[in-house]
Amino acid sequence: MIDPQFQLERQKVYARVPYFFPDLYEVEYALLDIKKHSLAEVKDIRKAAEQVGAIFRKVVPLLRELDDETLLQLGIPSEALAYCRLKSIPQDTIIGRLDFVVSESGIKLMEFNSDTPTFIKEAFQANDYVCNYYGAANPNETSVDLLRKEMRKAVAASWNHLNRPGTPKIVFTSHGDNIEDLWTTRFLQEHLDLPSEYVSLDQLQILTEPVEENGVITDSGLFTPSGERIDILYRQTYPIEHLVNDKEPTTNENIGQELIKLIIENKVMVLNPPSAFLLQSKAVQALIWGLHEENLYFTTEEQQVIGQYFLPTYLEPDKFLTLNMPYVRKPSLGREGDTVEIFNGAGETIDEEPQKTYIDNLPVYQAFYPLPETEVQTTLGTKHVHLMYGCFLLNDKAGAIGIRAGGAITNNLSYFLPIGIEEKLKG
Repeated sequence: MIDPQFQLERQKVYARVPYFFPDLYEVEYALLDIKKHSLAEVKDIRKAAEQVGAIFRKVVPLLRELDDETLLQLGIPSEALAYCRLKSIPQDTIIGRLDFVVSESGIKLMEFNSDTPTFIKEAFQANDYVCNYYGAANPNETSVDLLRKEMRKAVAASWNHLNRPGTPKIVFTSHGDNIEDLWTTRFLQEHLDLPSEYVSLDQLQILTEPVEENGVITDSGLFTPSGERIDILYRQTYPIEHLVNDKEPTTNENIGQELIKLIIENKVMVLNPPSAFLLQSKAVQALIWGLHEENLYFTTEEQQVIGQYFLPTYLEPDKFLTLNMPYVRKPSLGREGDTVEIFNGAGETIDEEPQKTYIDNLPVYQAFYPLPETEVQTTLGTKHVHLMYGCFLLNDKAGAIGIRAGGAITNNLSYFLPIGIEEKLKG
């Protein structure tokens, strides 16, 4: 039953969040509800994030040394092979998000969105407004300062790598017609708090060859609509696997590969850096698990971290079928639960996401670890949901934590459920 008073309360709370999207796809997205955890539980999630992040950083040099064929077998598109091997700045990723199952049985990593994670504005900003409404302490209170610090470090490192005089031209970009991407990107631009400009993806100008006009030579590069050369491009929400195949609508030119070429030629710096895409494929988790099983590459302490937090992940389902273990098949570069399927130990489908965008993507097979379940309050009444926890990794430090509430497979229709700390309630 719809509660008009509760609907009004929800509208009032989320109307205070600047440029937010409490409803997506014309349905309720942000819940006026809160999941409270102890401070110790929050610390455990952040500890897991930092230790898991260190494992991924450990494999980056190994991934760069792999031959093309092996990288292709790990799901890296052929058009991005040279790109993802670039080492442009010391940081491997600036803003990544680790998705966890958090239950009484422990914390287990589902996947690492190292390159283009969303859910930023929800966790870093909107969460605070709901915590205030419920009088709960916000576990993400200091995360915005950490976000600004790490973004600025990345910009400074990028500018240093370009080695150009003056001050950098910083541009933030996204699909301007996607409200979630737009306001997530504008949030990052605002909190970088340095001179910058927002330019939608379709307005970026690529010059592929030097041009001479009135005796002045303009070198190839990336430019704003007004003709300013862009030094640093922040493209937080635009996936590289989409970019490499991006074509100009009228000429059918592959502008995505032209931009990749400019990045490789050091004509423009991009954030997240190229190495973030090297870690994006879920097949990297299969590589990590394989090294763990063979007792290779990692120290004893790192092996313990992998055993504690990682789930068995392979490129084939054979081991799960042999052991009669339920498992999940997911696309190596998939998003939002799209094309994910859950199987029982006999290889029979027990649940699946109907959207199949990534059906031709390299699949990985991961042990099924069920999400915890609870009841949440929606504008249509209480609803039974499964919870997935995302913890942002800012360079090498754990940042904001956010919860998605939905089905057994978290998809783009899953709710945003704010998180609070049950101790230290505000007066």
